[in-house]
Amino acid sequence: MNRPVLTIVVPCFNEEEVLYETFEQLSSVLDELIEESLISIESKILFVDDGSKDQTWELIEVESEKNPKIKGLKLARNVGHQNALLAGLETSSKQSDCVISIDADMQDDISAIHQFVEKFWEGYDIVYGVRDKRETDTYFKRTTALGFYRLMGKIGINLVPNHADFRLMSKRSLDELFKFKETNLFLRGLVPLVGYKSTKVFYDRKERFAGESKYPLKKMLAFAFDGMTSFSVAPIRFVTIIGFLAVLISAIAEGYAITQEILGHTESGWTSLIISIWFVGGLQLLGIGIIGEYIGKIYHEVKRRPRYAVEKDLYTIKLEVKQQSEAVIN
Repeated sequence: MNRPVLTIVVPCFNEEEVLYETFEQLSSVLDELIEESLISIESKILFVDDGSKDQTWELIEVESEKNPKIKGLKLARNVGHQNALLAGLETSSKQSDCVISIDADMQDDISAIHQFVEKFWEGYDIVYGVRDKRETDTYFKRTTALGFYRLMGKIGINLVPNHADFRLMSKRSLDELFKFKETNLFLRGLVPLVGYKSTKVFYDRKERFAGESKYPLKKMLAFAFDGMTSFSVAPIRFVTIIGFLAVLISAIAEGYAITQEILGHTESGWTSLIISIWFVGGLQLLGIGIIGEYIGKIYHEVKRRPRYAVEKDLYTIKLEVKQQSEAVIN
C-alpha cells in the first residue's frame, strides 16, 4: 500500500487568537506522520475561512507562503460551521486518500491523529474521535449533552455519543457522503448513514487555547433542534400525541361538566374558561410552530441554492500549477 495523501481540514471563523498555535501544532503532527512513513509528503493542512471579520484569512495567506504544507480556502461569506467544513472536505477530497476534520481551537487532542491514521492503515474508512471525558465542560453542558444524545437515540437518529466533527474519512466514504444533497446539513447524523467500516478513538478534550467558543447556548440549542428536525418526524408525531391527549382531556372535562349540570352543581367560572382557552391556544401555536419548522426546511431544500461560494482557493490552484509543470517535464 502506497503512503496515503492526508489533508487535515480546519474550519475557521474569527480564530486569529489561536491560529499561530494551530499552525505550529498541526504542522508538527504532519511532519511526524511523514517521518514515520504513515502518510505521503504531499499531505497538507487546509484552513477554511468561513467569512471571518478579523485577520484570520490574512494570517492563513501569510503562513501558506512560508509553509508549503499550509493551504487556505476563503469562502465569500459566512455560511456556518457545517457548510464550511463541507467546503473543505469537497475541496480536499479531490487530491487526498483520506481527510481529517478538526476545529481550530485545539480542544481536540491532536495526538489522536496518529491513531486515526493507524486505523486507516488497518482498513477503516471512518474513524470517529470520541471524547472519553467531559471534565472541561460545565455541569450544565455535560448534562444537556447527555440528554441530547439520549433523546436523539430514542427518536431513531443514529449518532456517535460524545463525537463532534473530529474524524477521519477515506476518499470513498467522502464520495458517498457527497451524494447526500440536502441543504440542511447535520454531518454528525449524515456520516453514520454512509456505512463502511468504522471505529472509534477515545481522547480527552482540552481547554480552549485562546479566544471564545463559537457555540454559545443559543447556537447549541438551534444546532440540536436542527439535527432533530433534519433526521426525524418525531416532533410532529409528538404534537399529534399532545393533540390527542388534549382532546381526551377535553372529553373528560365535558363529561364532568354535563354531570355537574344534571346534578345542578354548576357555577359560572371565568378562571377555568380562560385557562382552558390559553391551554388549547398554546398547543395550537406549538403545533403550528413545529410544522412551520419542517415547511421552512422544505422551502430551503427545494430552492437548491449553493451551500457556499469560494472567493479564494490556495489549495487547488497550487496543486494544478504543480500538475501542469510535471506534465510539461514528462
